[in-house]
Amino acid sequence: MYRIGEALIGDGNELAHVDLVIGEKEGPVGSAFANSMTQLSIGHTPLLTVIRPNLLTKPVTLIIPKVTVGDLDDASKIFGPAQTAVGRAVADAVEEGLIPKDKTEDIVLMVSVFIDPKAEDFRKIYQYNYGATKLAIKRAMKGYPNINKVLAEKDRGTHPIMGFKVTRLWNPPYLQVALDLDNLNAMERIIDQLPDRERIIIEAGTPLVKKFGVGVVSKIRKLRPDAFIIADLKTLDVGRVEIKMAADETADAVAISGLGTIESIEKAIHEAQKQGIYSILDMMNVDDFTGKIKQLKPELKPNIVLLHRNVDLETTKAEKGEDTSEMTEWGNIREIKKLIGNGLIAVAGGITPNKVEEAIDKGADIIIAGRYIIGSRDVRRSAEDFLEHFPVDPDNMRLALDEDENI
Repeated sequence: MYRIGEALIGDGNELAHVDLVIGEKEGPVGSAFANSMTQLSIGHTPLLTVIRPNLLTKPVTLIIPKVTVGDLDDASKIFGPAQTAVGRAVADAVEEGLIPKDKTEDIVLMVSVFIDPKAEDFRKIYQYNYGATKLAIKRAMKGYPNINKVLAEKDRGTHPIMGFKVTRLWNPPYLQVALDLDNLNAMERIIDQLPDRERIIIEAGTPLVKKFGVGVVSKIRKLRPDAFIIADLKTLDVGRVEIKMAADETADAVAISGLGTIESIEKAIHEAQKQGIYSILDMMNVDDFTGKIKQLKPELKPNIVLLHRNVDLETTKAEKGEDTSEMTEWGNIREIKKLIGNGLIAVAGGITPNKVEEAIDKGADIIIAGRYIIGSRDVRRSAEDFLEHFPVDPDNMRLALDEDENI
C-alpha cells in the first residue's frame, strides 16, 4: 500500500510544487526508491534529505528534482534550502503525528521538487518547500482530496501558473449574448461594453462566422480571454471537420443543427467530446425534438439542447385537451432535461428581461438574448436589464484564499 500527496505553495520564481509518494520499504515504493538511487539521470540526480550534513531524516526520504539541474547555482538551491526544507518537514510530520513514529523504519518517501532556475531567495525556497512538503504529507496520509471535492472543483478551479481561466458552465443560469452581426467593429464595440460577468456567455453568431470565418472566435478570445465562447456553426454535415476547426480557434462550444441526420449529429457530438468542448444541439425547425434526442446513443447526448420559441406547440396541445401545465413557449423543458441527463437547456426567441424568471422557473439554464442587447444604444444597460434577474456570479463570494481542507 502507498499514499500520494501534492501541494503548491508560494509565488514568484521561488514558488514550490511538491509531489510525493509514501510507501513500505518492502513494497513498490521501496523498489522505486532503490531504483532511483542506482539509475541516475543527467540533471535529475536524486539525493537523500538531511536535517544537516551527516544527519539523515527519518523516514528516509529521496528528493527528485523536477527541473533539470544545469549548473552549480541550480545545484546549490537543491542541495541547500530545498534539501533541508524537505528533511525538516518530514521530521516535523513525525513529531506532529502525521507519520506514525513506530513506522519510520518501515516506510520511505519519494519527493519531487520544483525549483525554478530563476529563483534567487534561498529563504523563500526553504520556506515554500517546507510548507509544501508538510502539506503534501498531511494530504497523503488523510487521503485528500476526496472525490466529492474533486467533482466540486473540476469546473471552477484555476491554476495560478496557467495565466488564464477556462470557464465551464457548472452553475447555471447563464445569459448568452448572440452576436448575430456582419460587422467586426460593431462586434468589438458590443463586447467592450458588455459587463465582465461570469454569467455572460458570448456567441459568435452564424452571420459573423459565415462572413469572417470561424477564426472570428479567436478575435473574440483576444477581447475576452476568460469568456465562454460559442461558435454557432449550425453544423449539418462534415461536423467533425467544422468542430475541430472551431476547437482550434479556442471555441468552448459548437452549435450543431438538429436537422441533420442522426449519424451526422452523433459524429459531431463525438468530435466535440474528443476536442473537450461542449456540443449544442440546436432544435430550430425540428418538429419532433424529443424523438430526435431519443434516437441518439446514450453516450452521445449533447451537453446543451437549444429550444426556440414555439407558441403553436402549446396551443395545439391545449386544443387536443392534453396536459400543458409543464409546457412553456419553448416546449416541455423538464422532459427534455430527463432525456439528456446532466445536460443543460438553452432557450431563445425574442426573449426580453421580463421573460427571464419564467424561463428559469421552468428549468431553463441558458437565456439567449440577441436584438435586445446588440441592437441597443446602451449595451451595458441592456445586458444589466437581464442580469438583474440572475443570481450573483458563481464565484462572487469566494475567498481569495479558499479553504481546501476542512478544519
